Amino acid sequence: MSGIISITGGIGSGKSVVSKILRCLGYYVYDCDSEAKRIMDTSEDIKRKLCELISKDSVQNGKINRPLISKIVFEDKSKLTTLNNIVHQFVLRDIVNKSKDYKYFFFETAILYQSGFDKICDEVWEVTAPIETRINRVIKRNGLLRKQVVDRIDSQNYIPTQIHKNVINISNDDINPILPTILSLLKDLKNE
Repeated sequence: MSGIISITGGIGSGKSVVSKILRCLGYYVYDCDSEAKRIMDTSEDIKRKLCELISKDSVQNGKINRPLISKIVFEDKSKLTTLNNIVHQFVLRDIVNKSKDYKYFFFETAILYQSGFDKICDEVWEVTAPIETRINRVIKRNGLLRKQVVDRIDSQNYIPTQIHKNVINISNDDINPILPTILSLLKDLKNE
């Protein structure tokens, strides 16, 4: 059986830690953030749609004007929705195409339900951590103020109308080791 498995969780939860462990164990993990940037930079269809639907100045000299797009979508949430709708369909197609090459295809995303990527998953690995742990991790990693981190966490507080039918919680609380949990989950995958 091939399996498409999402690694998801809020900012500071430790999604990237789980992804790094999987990569060290020899698994391929698709990073939705970096792949979305790559796809945006190489897709003429996306560039055309950005110019049509976000701003005619979205692309300059063949390159996406990210500062301009960021400013526009920050000020107009409907433009953010438009941007996400444009990019998510291309990333989704890329995930489906690449997943065909792997028995177990992992992908990391913070916006599993908002993107609609949950619909293609066989399993969701939800990485969790206590809120204070998450805040402290992001402050240390990004050098942000506490209020900035709390605002980012609050902006990610999305409650889907329907939770995926196969969610496995992975606690990354800095107390209990995470590696045994991942190894156990991989063993379970192989035994299915």
